[in-house]
Amino acid sequence: MFDKVLIANRGEIASRIIKTCKRLGIHTVVIFSEADTEMPFVKEADDAFLIGTSRVQDSYLKMDAIIDLAKQEKVDAIHPGYGLLSENADFAKKCTEAGVTFIGPTSEVIRTMGSKIEARKTMEAAGLPVIPGIFHGIKDENEAVLAAQSIGYPVMIKASAGGGGIGMETVYSNEELKKAFESNQRRSTAFFGDGTMYMEKKLENARHIEVQILADRYGNVIHLFDRECSIQRRHQKILEEAPSPFLTEKTRERMAEAAVIAAQNIGYQNAGTIEFLVDSEQNFYFLEMNTRLQVEHPVTEFITGLDLVEEQLRIAAGEELRYRQGDLRIKGHSIEVRVYAEDPITFYPSPGLITKLSFSKDSRVDTGVQEGAKVTPYYDPMIAKVIVHGSNRSQAIEKLNSALNYTVVEGIKTNLPLLKVIGKHEKFKQGSTWTTYLQDYQITSLVKERMDISHG
Repeated sequence: MFDKVLIANRGEIASRIIKTCKRLGIHTVVIFSEADTEMPFVKEADDAFLIGTSRVQDSYLKMDAIIDLAKQEKVDAIHPGYGLLSENADFAKKCTEAGVTFIGPTSEVIRTMGSKIEARKTMEAAGLPVIPGIFHGIKDENEAVLAAQSIGYPVMIKASAGGGGIGMETVYSNEELKKAFESNQRRSTAFFGDGTMYMEKKLENARHIEVQILADRYGNVIHLFDRECSIQRRHQKILEEAPSPFLTEKTRERMAEAAVIAAQNIGYQNAGTIEFLVDSEQNFYFLEMNTRLQVEHPVTEFITGLDLVEEQLRIAAGEELRYRQGDLRIKGHSIEVRVYAEDPITFYPSPGLITKLSFSKDSRVDTGVQEGAKVTPYYDPMIAKVIVHGSNRSQAIEKLNSALNYTVVEGIKTNLPLLKVIGKHEKFKQGSTWTTYLQDYQITSLVKERMDISHG
């Protein structure tokens, strides 16, 4: 096992990784920006170093400075967390070349699966079902129109290097496509430095369901069951649960088997997630692979009893997987909600000072802020994850609603009113949710009604 690990991240996930490292007796080093000087993770780590000014380009994305610090502090490994450099193949390669273990898969695998087009080709070759669409970059809107007409509307245009819902849009006609193509291509170039676009058939009433896998360097691969992540805003998840309430046992087994085959096919190592879209007939299609720890990993930890950060550390340190597939069983049901500093109706970020902050003691709370902290406009506005576990889904929903009632965040706007409406919504309780759940059931209108009533 490692003696010293540098965490190349911030906020909630930095605190989460520190917690496991401390339990394992691993010395922790963190980097922080000027905006994060007073954040809890800076104080929780054994050592902390200012890496730059507030913008991520000037701090958390400074690859060479981070690696120089790792060498200076003689760390054994770097944990990238999620976001930021976690799926940057160049950073993983630089770590390896510097003699510092990157806690994640190889740079070659990250590069292959980081390109949505290459990932589609790779997974189709491995025998996984992929969504009907285009397997090459589309050069302009005219080619896009021809491609859409061959696939059939509606279609989704997507950025090959994309993530977080950026550079993707559903279109229903030639006219919409012509307007959307250039703007999304421009956004992709600005965010990812790559404007390559491709296209998939839009699946109506689809669910976003993913399978967590673990793989070691000795060829052992296991899955840790599935997570349902269908409730999203702007193509970003806000509520996740495990296991999915929609899958039949037969489909669950088939998806898990496909995920293991996918990981084996690319020689994957460490923790990863295979994401699928599932239609109303339980047909599933490969969507993408996340080659890192997921934000929603706690729900898998609850139903399996494993600490995924610990497993990541052990695998990266060269240990063989400690479990075989037959050792694992689903235990109960778990739900996570993401508390964002944002307007609950428009979803615009709401930076500012948190004047009061408290959570239920009966739930797990992973957070990177504290009362008196300032939410800045520089980073993702997620301030906490509230996670509950019950013996079954109904009990988990009851615990979720109780936990949300005890959650208090004052001084800034949050999406708590939205989460409370979802938690009590009949369609959610029935498990009747898909990726357009918020729009189809006009959930934000319900939120507005509740807020108007509460404000008199």
